[in-house]
Amino acid sequence: MRNPIVTHFFDEPTNTFSYIVQDPNSNACAIIDSVLDFDYAAGRTNARSADAIIDHIQREKLSVEWVLETHVHADHLSAAPYLHEKLGGRTGIGAKIREVQETFGKAFNAGSEFSRDGSQFDRLFEEGDTFAIGGLEARVLHTPGHTPACLTYVIGDAAFVGDTLFMPDYGTARCDFPGGNARTLYRSIHKVLALPGETRLFLCHDYKAPGREEYQHQSSVSEQRTNNVHVHEGVDENAFVKMRTERDATLNMPRLIIPSVQINMRAGRLPPAEDNDQVYIKVPINLF
Repeated sequence: MRNPIVTHFFDEPTNTFSYIVQDPNSNACAIIDSVLDFDYAAGRTNARSADAIIDHIQREKLSVEWVLETHVHADHLSAAPYLHEKLGGRTGIGAKIREVQETFGKAFNAGSEFSRDGSQFDRLFEEGDTFAIGGLEARVLHTPGHTPACLTYVIGDAAFVGDTLFMPDYGTARCDFPGGNARTLYRSIHKVLALPGETRLFLCHDYKAPGREEYQHQSSVSEQRTNNVHVHEGVDENAFVKMRTERDATLNMPRLIIPSVQINMRAGRLPPAEDNDQVYIKVPINLF
C-alpha cells in the first residue's frame, strides 16, 4: 500500500486546514477542502489562500487530478472553481449533496436556475467508491451527521475526515444544521475509528482547546479512540447524543454560514448576477 505525502495549509480567519495529497511515486496530487478568502464586511473575495496552494503545486511541478470537498462547508467559501480553472483536475463531493442542495435551495429561494442534482461537480461519491490519485487508491466513506453529504477520504494510511472529528482535546462536529443528526454522527465517527489505529487523521478545522497554544491539524485513530473528549472508548451512543444536543444548543451560527452555504452548494461558484450585472448574497431573516 502506498502512503501519500500530505502538505497542509492553514487559513486562520476561518480556522480551516486545506491539503495537497501527493502520490509519492509520481507528480499526481489532489487538493482537499480549499479556501476562498472573503471579507464579509466589504463583500469582497480574494484568492490569497488558493494562490498559496497553486504556488506549492507549481514549485513542486505537481499535476492536479482532483479538487475535492469533504462536505458543503458552512464556515468558509470553497476555492474549487478557481483552482480547477488554474490547475485542472476533476471536482468531487458526496452524492448526498443533492439533499443539501434541495434543503438550502429552498432556504435561500434559489429559483429554478439553481440545479439540485449535483451537476455542478464532476463526480458524486457514494459509500465504498474508489478513485485514483496517480498510483494511490482512494476509498470513500460516507460519514454523515454534521451534514448529510459528509465524506471521509481514505488514501493509504491517511484519512481526511472533514468536520466529523476535531483534535481529541476539542471533540466532535456540531449536528444542529439542517440535515444534521447527532446519532448519525456517532455512528459515522465509529466507522472512522474502525480504521487501523495508526491511520493518520487529517482534520478540516482546529480551534485550540483551552490550554493549548498551537494549532494542530493531525491526529490518529488510536489517539481519538483513547482521548477524544466527546467520543472516546466507553462513551455510548445515547450519552453522546445527549452531550452533543445540549452543547449544540449553546452554539452561535458560524460567522460565514450565510455566504458559505449559498456559494458552496454551487460547488464554490457565486450566485448568478442580477439584471444589473451585480452578484448578491441573500440574508434570510429569522430563518436559522
